[in-house]
Amino acid sequence: MIKIFDKFLEGKGAVITGAASGFGRDDALKLAEVGANLVLSDVNVEGLEETAQLVKSKYGSEVLTVQIDVSDSEQVKKLAKQAYATFDNIYVLVNNAGVGIDFTSILAVKERIWDKTLNINLKGQWLIAKTFCRKMKVQKFEPIAGKIINMASIAGVNIDPFIPVYSISKVGVIALTQLLAAQLAPKVTVNCVSPGYHVTGIYDNDTDLMQKTMDAGNVQTPLKRYGTIEDISNIIVFLASPHSDFITGQNIIVDGGITSVGTPSHLEFK
Repeated sequence: MIKIFDKFLEGKGAVITGAASGFGRDDALKLAEVGANLVLSDVNVEGLEETAQLVKSKYGSEVLTVQIDVSDSEQVKKLAKQAYATFDNIYVLVNNAGVGIDFTSILAVKERIWDKTLNINLKGQWLIAKTFCRKMKVQKFEPIAGKIINMASIAGVNIDPFIPVYSISKVGVIALTQLLAAQLAPKVTVNCVSPGYHVTGIYDNDTDLMQKTMDAGNVQTPLKRYGTIEDISNIIVFLASPHSDFITGQNIIVDGGITSVGTPSHLEFK
């Protein structure tokens, strides 16, 4: 049995998109702690280098940083080429890159917001997954050759009319996860994680702004606290570990109980 603090990813590569801050940065630190060699990508070069330096100084891990836009297929190919030129395998893929929330109604959404949100949040995860899975599924690791972890949201479970395009993109991520899980079984597991209300850059790391958003939608959280980035990175580590080898096609909701026994956002635009 693998102990939770063993370096179970030693000798294995992990790609994390959106690694410059928030969930992606903490995912990098947590996966480095359990031994992974890291490929970190983001459009934000400065934040990306900060993450890399944090990882190197704390764990001495090997880290490759690559600036890319995940919605551009040529840049995604560049990421894969550099990743495999640096490390001989990519065992974990964390599809974390995404853009934030535009508070408007579905009938008032601007076309540029629609295109940007769907291109990064959904098309980007599809491009990254399909580019890396070709080699991942033929790797010699047993019993699982690789693990893909996508980032969804509770806005993709209960559609939020205040953030319609974001919600649509995350519904798509959940569907993409199920489709990939079916296609890549039994060698690669594919799961997604749906955060609730967590203090991250999407709310400018401002608890007051996040609380206002929750109040506007009459959100009720049974566990009576905000989510943290660690609540998500702990699940990422679990899904990357041997403890999750018999889990695939699942959407793991990490929201303090909002979706199942609390009150999701439920107001509508008039």
